Amino acid sequence: MKLNLSQIENARLNLHIGGECRAPVSGRYFPSYDPATGAPWYDAAEAGVEDVNAAVSAARRALGNPAWRNITQTARGDLIFKLADLIGENAFELARIETRDNGKVIKETHAQISYLRDYYRYFAGMADKIQGDTIPVNKSQMLNYTTYEPIGVVGVIGPWNSPLNTMSVAVAPCLAVGNSMVVKPSEHTSATALAFAELIVEAGFPDGVFNVVTGPGATTGNALTTHPGIDKISFTGGTATGRKVATNAATHLAPCNLELGGKSPHVVFADADLERATNGLVAGVFAAGGQTCVAGARAFVQRPIYEEVVEQLSARAKSVRIGHPLEDDTELGPLALSQQLEKVLRYVSYGVEDGARLVAGGGRPNGSGWYFEPTVFADVTNDMRIARDEIFGPVVGVIPFDGEDDLYPLANDTVYGLAAGIWTTDIDRALRFAGGIDAGTIWINTYRTGAMMSPMGGFKDSGYGKHNGFAAIHDYARLKNIVVDYSGKTQDPFVIRVK
Repeated sequence: MKLNLSQIENARLNLHIGGECRAPVSGRYFPSYDPATGAPWYDAAEAGVEDVNAAVSAARRALGNPAWRNITQTARGDLIFKLADLIGENAFELARIETRDNGKVIKETHAQISYLRDYYRYFAGMADKIQGDTIPVNKSQMLNYTTYEPIGVVGVIGPWNSPLNTMSVAVAPCLAVGNSMVVKPSEHTSATALAFAELIVEAGFPDGVFNVVTGPGATTGNALTTHPGIDKISFTGGTATGRKVATNAATHLAPCNLELGGKSPHVVFADADLERATNGLVAGVFAAGGQTCVAGARAFVQRPIYEEVVEQLSARAKSVRIGHPLEDDTELGPLALSQQLEKVLRYVSYGVEDGARLVAGGGRPNGSGWYFEPTVFADVTNDMRIARDEIFGPVVGVIPFDGEDDLYPLANDTVYGLAAGIWTTDIDRALRFAGGIDAGTIWINTYRTGAMMSPMGGFKDSGYGKHNGFAAIHDYARLKNIVVDYSGKTQDPFVIRVK
């Protein structure tokens, strides 16, 4: 991998199209900012319509290239295995770049990117296990079967909170199926996608299989999502933008995978192991600075233990070590964007205005950068703005409830349906909860626990489509039905036989 942290500093990063770096046709670049200081640290190319056209054309050529189109499934898997090894070898440097780009602490980015080695190995092993079915039909001497084929050119648009991981949930299955891609990372975090492109080249993938266009959503993203040469779009981000992406894709009938917002209920019953549950609440909303779509930002706590949990949660929030994200002992770095800091500040003021009790945090620590304290609101009601809207920051609202019958209407009273969690020692209740909550992922006595084998995706305004496992393979492939009559007989088309 050529790009490293020192080479990116104060550099101009170009587009990656057809296996090579290219300057944008317009010659325009835009700054990316270091969240720990608020200062610009590199410039990225702003891709325009001409650049997007070139990237889509390169991806389309790759689809027809015999080196990619005619490769055996096992050989395709071998390429992905090589890519996985390269990710493992470069995981720490990739983590340092991502931490510098979005402010997430280094121990979390390193753990996430190290996990990607196994993630790509999983899909590498799946490449030669993608198979259809033979279907029995009510006719003799008739073979009826299905196959899965590449869907084509996939446009992948990622967010800024976990750029490489959220990109990979589309890229890994796309490679396994045999698609080609045009990736547009968030304009706030372009660096790791471009570094990853170098690993794609080093692994030996044909030119054009993986392309990167950088730039704002309103220009570059719009050009990509409206492009008739895009056969499918994978988008991870906010619900409002997801609606725009789906609208654009509909102009040329391209299907979408959309992982959008969340406001997940995170429930603690009185019979729970409180130490485990409190740790789960902390991990559910303060990890990654709360900048995760599955953040357990609505903490429902049963009334007999309510004050105790509020006290423990507040104490933990006050003890979190805030510091530079590249330092090993830092537990909470800055928010990724200045706009995100402004949003969090605004919602904290909403919480106070609406009558919630601020028991921890609520402000900015001294110093530069886009830092914000872990914040706990108690006595929250489900109609408050801090309980309704996705804040995407280290802010949790604790809501008391009495019994199980009261919980379900409250927990499900949201436009989102991405994830939910419960802490209880009553297995019957846990399973009732799993069936009664309208969300795509349910965690029981754990939270934010994922695996490459486990399908993940939301309901309602949290989007549609699945990441991980065979569900992802099927989402990035097209199913074809083939029917063969091997009877050797000629059938008069105007003679209808009735049984």
